[in-house]
Amino acid sequence: MCVAGSAAAVGVRVAAVGSGPVRAAAAGERRGTAEVVVTGDPLVTHRGARQTVIVRARAEVFGPSGDMGRVRVRVPVLLVAYDERWRTLVPSTRVRVTGKFVPPRGGELLAAVIVVRGPPVAIGEPSRVQRAAEHVRARLRAAVAHLPGDQRAVLPGLVVGDTSGLDRSLTEAFRTAGLTHLLVVSGANLAIVIGAVLGVCGFLGARRRTATLVAVGAVLVFVVVVRPEPSVLRATVMGLIGLLALLSGRQRQGVPALCAAVVVLVLLDPALARSYGFALSVLATAGLLVLAPPWRERLRRRLPAPLADAVAVAAAAQLAVAPLLVTLSGELGVLAIVANLLAAPAVAPATILGAIAAVTALVALPVAQVIAWPAGLAVGWIAGVARTTAALPYATLPWPAGLPGAAAALAACVAAVLILRHRALLVLASATLAGVAVAVLLLRAVSPGWPPPGWLLVACDVGQGDALVLATGVAGQAVVVDTGPDPHPVDGCLRRLNVRTVPLLVLTHPHADHTGGVRGVRSGRSVHTVLTTPRSGARDGRDTGGLIRHGSHPGQTWRIGALTLTVLAPRIDGPPLTVATDGTTINDASIVLLARHPRFSALLTGDLEDDAQRALTPHVPPVDVLKVPHHGSKTQHAPFLAATRAPLALVSAGRDNDYGHPAPTTLTLLRSLHMRVHRTDQQGDLAIVPARPGLVVVTRR
Repeated sequence: MCVAGSAAAVGVRVAAVGSGPVRAAAAGERRGTAEVVVTGDPLVTHRGARQTVIVRARAEVFGPSGDMGRVRVRVPVLLVAYDERWRTLVPSTRVRVTGKFVPPRGGELLAAVIVVRGPPVAIGEPSRVQRAAEHVRARLRAAVAHLPGDQRAVLPGLVVGDTSGLDRSLTEAFRTAGLTHLLVVSGANLAIVIGAVLGVCGFLGARRRTATLVAVGAVLVFVVVVRPEPSVLRATVMGLIGLLALLSGRQRQGVPALCAAVVVLVLLDPALARSYGFALSVLATAGLLVLAPPWRERLRRRLPAPLADAVAVAAAAQLAVAPLLVTLSGELGVLAIVANLLAAPAVAPATILGAIAAVTALVALPVAQVIAWPAGLAVGWIAGVARTTAALPYATLPWPAGLPGAAAALAACVAAVLILRHRALLVLASATLAGVAVAVLLLRAVSPGWPPPGWLLVACDVGQGDALVLATGVAGQAVVVDTGPDPHPVDGCLRRLNVRTVPLLVLTHPHADHTGGVRGVRSGRSVHTVLTTPRSGARDGRDTGGLIRHGSHPGQTWRIGALTLTVLAPRIDGPPLTVATDGTTINDASIVLLARHPRFSALLTGDLEDDAQRALTPHVPPVDVLKVPHHGSKTQHAPFLAATRAPLALVSAGRDNDYGHPAPTTLTLLRSLHMRVHRTDQQGDLAIVPARPGLVVVTRR
């Protein structure tokens, strides 16, 4: 009956979202005005030169544009805004929005996506609870402001789920290392808080009932501070079930409780039925309930109890979520269990001290800053584990995505369990793995290190963006073309290449994924001159203060050491590029460089799209290496690519990017032109190295 009632309720909610005036406006892609209530923290992303703010909200009043009629509705919507002021909104704020209503993609339970121009128009204040929560979060950010970058970014996320300070490289490192769960509020956070409160109550001699009431109050305050959103409530319920069942030893009661919680939560919020985060939380909790207890008992026969518990919990949770993770990412994290074991000792101290700092900051900020210092050290260890693990070779292995990958991962998990149960199979598997490990180590020992000797050009793995480094033949010196979206990845790439001097920095066009990392290039290095597209105006001037600036023009030549750079485009001047200029026009204003060196030649194309490629095709010479335009997007002119006659094609793109780069049609086209395609999203940094005969590509990953 309960399941049938849940299904009926879900059906009603789905029908309400899939019909009505808001969905009708989205289906016709019409403009309209709505009064919405913000339901989640704004999420900031970067798309090209624009900063995009994604806001989840609930529409309560709707009226088509130009129509005086208003109707009452209650449906979830997603706001896509470009004004930075949207990122300051606090959940429960009522806002009036006017924009274009478009249908949601991917089957998400939304009535519409509203593309909004201009700043938010608030028509109501946040609730007192949300104002109080935001005040606590702001004071915590102030308390950690003096800490080093990684510590300052991670501590608020670990304590209250505030990830606003994280950069892309650190987020990616946590993902690769399998530590992303530490950056979101989970049942583990709640268990730490409850344990600390009960410990203090016990130390003070409080009775069990009193201690329980205090712990319940602490839970309520905790949920308020980290936002009482459905995701937080779900994580709290799941974590409590799993951890309390483990602590009490009542695993049999835990599984029915988990099933009941799933039914109730989906009934309250049907969108969870399509949430990967919800599915991962359920699977991890199930792993803790079903797999961890027997594994813990077996491990305790050979290991100290604390270590046995840690290994059992980490392994059970990771094994339970592995089939779904490979479905999403197409990768298998092989070092996640090790990373979690290394990070685990620092989680509780960082969480407890961070929570104390957050409370103390409300009344004494200087004292809170002192308390935050040791918490920062613990968080620094966790961030260091994430970055170190992510940088190791084979931290993740390619794996089939989708259902085939999930089936293969599930089969591997079953095989692992069977192997652990039979001594003969365990010995055979251990010997096989030892042989593979020795072979890998020998391969790494005889293969060139990084950077490979004699490298000529390196495409840095900076995520969804471009950053190219060209050797000049002078030790410690290189030309840099574009900088990627963030300072840290390009800085790391240049440090690995031992680049200390940059005589020329080329910013092909003013999009953030090409210019956002300028500070990283300048970090600890001497940068002399910046070359920009002649139409950029002041758009790419951020972080280039004090440097000599030159505008490019066709035929312009730069000779630096053994390297010669010739500007081929943009060939036609036009009005200055502004914030209102569309993305295609900005892409087509990219500087196109012909790089020549005694050992190779390369065509560096920025984000040039098909129309500009068509105009430039008669002027394209044959080269050895092609930097594929616009991250391998589908907007390619086949004769332009063919004119390069390049045997090697480099694609710079971010893993799991939102744009689908590189496009399958472009990859097919490049291969049909007999080009060997190499991609930063799959292979990491790509180095062009001379060989006999020709050139080879050495990858860092």
